[in-house]
Amino acid sequence: MIDVLERITYYRKQKNWSEYQLAEHSGLTQSTISSWYRKNMIPTIPSLEKICNAFGITLSQFFSMEDDDFALTDCQKELLKEAGHLTKIQQLALIEFFKTL
Repeated sequence: MIDVLERITYYRKQKNWSEYQLAEHSGLTQSTISSWYRKNMIPTIPSLEKICNAFGITLSQFFSMEDDDFALTDCQKELLKEAGHLTKIQQLALIEFFKTL
């Protein structure tokens, strides 16, 4: 079973975001996010959708286990499609570029 708050923390740390920054990117208040942790509450689905949008992932991706298949967003599909046209060296350069963002 997935620990939702742990998963939010994982994605937040991947972006090097504080709870405040997550609040800014998601449109939720910092007090809402902070209260989830203090009270060990699970966010509502609409709140999780806002969190996922901030992280640039789908709810499916959020809840998927590491080895599970998951659905990609239309933007992610487009990025993969276009990256497929690049040479291996260009793909590696693109990955390095994304890491710097």
